[in-house]
Amino acid sequence: MAINKKIAVYGKGGIGKSTIVSNIAAAYSENNNVLVIGCDPKADTTRTLFGKRLPTVLDVIKSNRNPVISDIIFNGFNNVQCVESGGPEPGVGCAGRGVIVAMNLLEKLGVFSDNLDLIIYDVLGDVVCGGFSVPLREDYADEVYIVTSGEYMALYAANNITKGIQKLNGTLGGIICNCKGLDDEEKIVNDFAEKIGTQVIGLIPYSELVQKSEYDAKTVIEKFPKSEQSNSYRNLIKNIHNNNNFIVPNPMDADTFEKFFKSYQN
Repeated sequence: MAINKKIAVYGKGGIGKSTIVSNIAAAYSENNNVLVIGCDPKADTTRTLFGKRLPTVLDVIKSNRNPVISDIIFNGFNNVQCVESGGPEPGVGCAGRGVIVAMNLLEKLGVFSDNLDLIIYDVLGDVVCGGFSVPLREDYADEVYIVTSGEYMALYAANNITKGIQKLNGTLGGIICNCKGLDDEEKIVNDFAEKIGTQVIGLIPYSELVQKSEYDAKTVIEKFPKSEQSNSYRNLIKNIHNNNNFIVPNPMDADTFEKFFKSYQN
């Protein structure tokens, strides 16, 4: 039986959040109603679900001060509802402004009261910016998941994100390991999760199928539905669906994190 979940996926820029979000949305949409909200000024979260880039909320309201739902929400693969907040031009304004504007408009239009089984927010980087912390700070999301690999900067960003979650008294549901094929990667990420008091909720192996799918602006679920990679996304969203293990994380301070990471270097 479907349950109403509202999750936010955070992580370092370029770590693969959008790929994971679009694929778990596609997997879950096989039997459920899903809304994906891209909270990144690059506005690329929903490209593989819709087949091309969408007009963003900020773009739409520039020419239409009173948009309706159909102006900003578009049905993608398996009828996944897609919306992109957008952001200002590079070097101009606050990148988090688009998130604030989008959330206010979606609430005004009553989108959050619709019969949805899952809402996923794809959120850029750390939660230090007020705009990017909106899904968590304003209670639009009930659960947070952090995407990382075994790389230093990805883990460093993940640890910083836990500081924001702790400050906002948010609930962390786990770490998603998006593998880069590094030595001892699974162990490093599992140990990191244990250090901050949480679990690894899912592991996504490195696969060339991701890039092949994105060339065609499709999810792996759509282009290679019977692949092991697709099954890894299905397993991840199943784990998230069934998850009842939520904590306020206990982040490492800078010195402890340095010691932790260096302990894996030969």
